[in-house]
Amino acid sequence: MRGVSHVPDNAAEVTGAAGAAEVTAAGIARLAGVGRAAVSNWRRRHADFPKPVGGTETSPSFALGDVERWLRAQGKLAEVPLRERVWQQVTAHPAGAVTALVHAGCALLLVRDRSSGWLKLTALSDERMAELLPTALEEVLTLRFGVERAVPTPHLSALLPSVPLLRAVTELAAETGARQAFEFLLGRHLDANPRQYTLTPPGPAALMAELAGRAETVLDPACGTGALLCAVARPTAVYAQETDRDLAALTALRLALHSEAEIRAQVGDALRADAYLGLTADAVLCHPPFNERNWGHDELAYDPRWEYGFPARTESELAWVQHALARLRPGGTAVLLMPPAAASRRSGRRIRADLLRRGALRAVVALPAGAAPPYGIPLHLWVLRKPVTGAPASPELLVVDASEHTDARRDKLDWQAVHNAVLDAWGPFDKHGTVTEQPGAHRCVPVIELLDDDVDLAPARHLPPQAAAGGADELAAVRDRLTAVLRRTGELTPPPVRPAARTAPLRAPGVTVGELARTGALELRAGGAGGAGGAGGAGGGTGGTGAVPVLTEQDVLAGQAPSGSLPEGPGEQPVLVRAGDVVVPVLGGGSIARVVDDATAGAALGRNLQLLRPDPAALDPWFLAGFLRGTANNRQASSYASTATRLDVRRLQLPRLPLAEQQRYGERFRALAEFEEALRLTGRLGERLVRGMYDGLTDGTVEA
Repeated sequence: MRGVSHVPDNAAEVTGAAGAAEVTAAGIARLAGVGRAAVSNWRRRHADFPKPVGGTETSPSFALGDVERWLRAQGKLAEVPLRERVWQQVTAHPAGAVTALVHAGCALLLVRDRSSGWLKLTALSDERMAELLPTALEEVLTLRFGVERAVPTPHLSALLPSVPLLRAVTELAAETGARQAFEFLLGRHLDANPRQYTLTPPGPAALMAELAGRAETVLDPACGTGALLCAVARPTAVYAQETDRDLAALTALRLALHSEAEIRAQVGDALRADAYLGLTADAVLCHPPFNERNWGHDELAYDPRWEYGFPARTESELAWVQHALARLRPGGTAVLLMPPAAASRRSGRRIRADLLRRGALRAVVALPAGAAPPYGIPLHLWVLRKPVTGAPASPELLVVDASEHTDARRDKLDWQAVHNAVLDAWGPFDKHGTVTEQPGAHRCVPVIELLDDDVDLAPARHLPPQAAAGGADELAAVRDRLTAVLRRTGELTPPPVRPAARTAPLRAPGVTVGELARTGALELRAGGAGGAGGAGGAGGGTGGTGAVPVLTEQDVLAGQAPSGSLPEGPGEQPVLVRAGDVVVPVLGGGSIARVVDDATAGAALGRNLQLLRPDPAALDPWFLAGFLRGTANNRQASSYASTATRLDVRRLQLPRLPLAEQQRYGERFRALAEFEEALRLTGRLGERLVRGMYDGLTDGTVEA
């Protein structure tokens, strides 16, 4: 896990000087708890809406004070939530968001470790407080991180613009706690700058920490935002190194606020400039940079860390593997997240062979695609153990394939199943040196079998296949269910099409969704909370809570249950869907509208979705959804960009009909939706049966 050089917050929602903050339309929407479309509507409808003071024509910015006054005058804002005000101060800091976050983290550390001293400082003027803060921070930072550290003590001139922010962030800490306040701000920053950082999600981070076992001293030599080190339970000493200076400071502060352990964090490239030459840690956790050619191949040819062979220029991951082993005590464990190519590239076969011969490589685990970036490929975990002098090398390698553990209903990773599959195999193997083979899941492979010309360690190549679809009995059950669904599909098939009694298309007076919203016949809300997969914004500190699922755009398109998750900690208030709501995707150009049922009610509305909440006394939801799906209706309400189509829901039209007539249409639309769902289920069952029959015929579990 790593970060790249800091780039200013171009995507930030608030800009400008600390005393004259500017806010974009996205920031206004967040303040008022509405969608961005509502802000655009306010600008069109209200002549007194504040005029832009900056930004661009397509993305203007407004004076925050003017916006707050207008929102209060309109009754749309009682008071800016404290967390939003603090975030605005972070993004509006004249030295940039990263500097603001570092200063905030230092202050939070001072509040937590020297609360009485902080209270005395807050009683002073801003200027006097800025004069005394460097001395107070120097003491607490030295005590927490040592003299040589990644977090420099801020000086007077840098701290003076930050004093209002520091007062506000400590007020937020009084509400939520110091750690939670920093996690919230860091998570917002990472979310606003997604391309600057490579994050390790909480699922693989927790699994890697469990595979490493109980460890008092832990090292991450490419720590990024510190997710792996935060996942370790109760360490006594934590060592981190990161090439990016800003990210190293943020991570050090995050770790210090997260744990009472001794924290040592340094800036630098661990391969070229190792900050911990004499360290012998109990465990090393690492999500190293992948596929780097410029990792130091030319200048590190005679480095003593290459105990298992000098890595080729194309094998940077094997350099990180040997670096991790070099920093372990004998018997210590290292767990690295690796690209699958590292298990089979010919350029690395000699190093892999020596790792096996000497018993250093203990297990290779294949994770499902989507576990961590890059999300398109199924990454591996390598579990290594530093050999103990005189102890015999293990004769077997554990291979585990957890790549199939996804929730078929939600098309997302089932992390609990992944954890169980991996740890149920690793636990007995770690304790006894062997584990009972489970076809398709895990196996102990004799090292002698692997030492061929390729030394290919990909788990799938060494596992006997699992019985096809649970065996012939399960295939028969799938066939019976498919037959029943096909029969029901026939029953649900719409009746023969009859020509309409009228010779011309329906000519009832039309009304747009926008007009219905203005008259109160329906309510419009935009989605924005959470996302599919629950990849936490702060790389482990903002993982999904699991309490409220999120209905994502993909869920609506696929007709499946909510599959997203909300971020942890304080954040924007999600829009919760109710039974009878109509949800419409706004990107992609498809004609889809879904009526929320009782099973989906209570989920949060995800990004790129528009919610229409009809007044049941005025609008039938099935009538509404049915007419929204009309092809011509969608075509006239869509706009086109170079790479995408966007639906303006307010321009969609409905015929103006009495409620009884709406309900008659609604019954037909409801029947069509039920037929559509039966067709989806038929397709899924058919694919499952065909796949199972192919597998059964090829592996002999089904007779020809």
